[in-house]
Amino acid sequence: QVHLVESGGGLVQPGGSLRLSCAASGSISSIYLMGWYRQVPGKQRDLVASILRGVTTTYADSVKGRFTISGDNTEGTVFLQMNSLKPEDTAVYYCKAVGLLYSYWGQGTQVTVSS
Repeated sequence: QVHLVESGGGLVQPGGSLRLSCAASGSISSIYLMGWYRQVPGKQRDLVASILRGVTTTYADSVKGRFTISGDNTEGTVFLQMNSLKPEDTAVYYCKAVGLLYSYWGQGTQVTVSS
């Protein structure tokens, strides 16, 4: 079993920055991929960015050039540096960890971009 805890969300003005953090505990040795998803009410949860084995990154087109994912799956940590934030980035952001048999989700952290 793996438990994920996110932190770093909040209210920020357009153009501002936030850094999200996610820490995994438990059986983290099986984790090989970690990522961030986001969801707004009434819509599906979408991938924002992921990092495979701490090296290979993937980004949604809407965040390329603005967001940077980093982390170490062997330590069970993943971060999301979000710059040049836009109102459309407002959502609940979820951390996800993928292991050999199971996937795990954090509880989510609210990010609100508004003036």
